[in-house]
Amino acid sequence: MAFDYKKEYKEFYMPPKKPTIVTVPPMNYIAVRGQGDPNAEDGAYKQAIGMLYAIAYTIKMSKKGDRQIDGYFDYVVPPLEGFWWQDGMTGVDYAHKETFSWISLIRLPDFVTKADVDWAVKEATEKKKTDFSKVEFLTYNEGLCVQCMHIGPYDDEPETVRLMHEYMESQGYALDITEERFHHEIYLSDARKVAPEKLKTVVRHPIK
Repeated sequence: MAFDYKKEYKEFYMPPKKPTIVTVPPMNYIAVRGQGDPNAEDGAYKQAIGMLYAIAYTIKMSKKGDRQIDGYFDYVVPPLEGFWWQDGMTGVDYAHKETFSWISLIRLPDFVTKADVDWAVKEATEKKKTDFSKVEFLTYNEGLCVQCMHIGPYDDEPETVRLMHEYMESQGYALDITEERFHHEIYLSDARKVAPEKLKTVVRHPIK
């Protein structure tokens, strides 16, 4: 059985549909940074997702090639995630998606090093004749957060965020979105295949 991070770490990937407080440990990711509307056809965001999955699967399938990664075990590629922000705002304005900045991410197993990611970028670039140089190895220590499972369209997230902030304040915490701590989403559903009202998204905000 392949190791599935969603099932093994349910506190991070399967929170309840009501807000909870969680402390997230440091994790390693492959990441691509960009700006602009995530819904733009052939836009930077959709290109970033394609790059991330290409590298994620190059690493996962390395066991069948020449590069034997030390400590490798079979695993399910973790879900796509995203950090989102807009300059001059602490929240998210869904009416102006063109002003988004984002970091699109996929978690890496702990045995994957920066050297392994550098190898995968080179390998995928050579095999697919595509430039993957925007993909970077990123370590992120998220720390103390409030989170909630959001069911429904992304544009309805403000209501979930409102409940999260009410809960956070009732527990004595304050929002701590900064230039290093972000509005965070984890996408448990494939938006190409799942109806908008059934989309499952973990929404997470840093607190102090």
